[in-house]
Amino acid sequence: MATVLYVNAHPLDRSVSHSLSVGYEFLQAYRRANPEDEIVNLDLCYMDIPQLDADVLTGWNQLKSGSSLDQLSSGARAKVVRLSELVDQFLAADKIVVVNPVWNFLFPPVLKAYIDAICIPGKTVDYTPAGPIGLASDKKLLHIQASGSVLSEGTAAAFEFSHRYLTAVAQYMGIPSIEVIYVEGTGRAPNQVAAMKEQAIRQAHELAASF
Repeated sequence: MATVLYVNAHPLDRSVSHSLSVGYEFLQAYRRANPEDEIVNLDLCYMDIPQLDADVLTGWNQLKSGSSLDQLSSGARAKVVRLSELVDQFLAADKIVVVNPVWNFLFPPVLKAYIDAICIPGKTVDYTPAGPIGLASDKKLLHIQASGSVLSEGTAAAFEFSHRYLTAVAQYMGIPSIEVIYVEGTGRAPNQVAAMKEQAIRQAHELAASF
């Protein structure tokens, strides 16, 4: 039995979100193909995800210097413990599905906060004299992304920072490959949105059988 983390970075629901409506179809097809697997839903916009602020950085430095958790301030201790929970949850998962819209050429900031929470030295990456080595190479990652413009190709491709960044992070953590489903151009061609989503849903159903 595998564990799938479904990481949702959209604050609304699938009735208005193109990415989430495709993500929902993927999950339904995946459940049919893998009825024994566990799916854990993470709604990032409604979760406690500490940012890497002064409390966290100071707390980490204190722990590196030999202090115990009990010696940290209450604020630092709570945040450090929560970040440890998030990265441990990520490590326990076999497969990751990240679903997001594109805002101003990038994913919502809550997804960056989550990435900061799971890219932890000694947990998902290790630093060696030869450079960083990813420690999460046993995982699979699927990215489902919707955008008003076409960013995967064409004249606006230079402004596609979201999937490129997620791919770089996956490689940094040692994940060998990342699948992607785009629902893009919805703002540029609103009369074609239904066809775009239909195509993306077909792709989602196909991927669900082998993911």
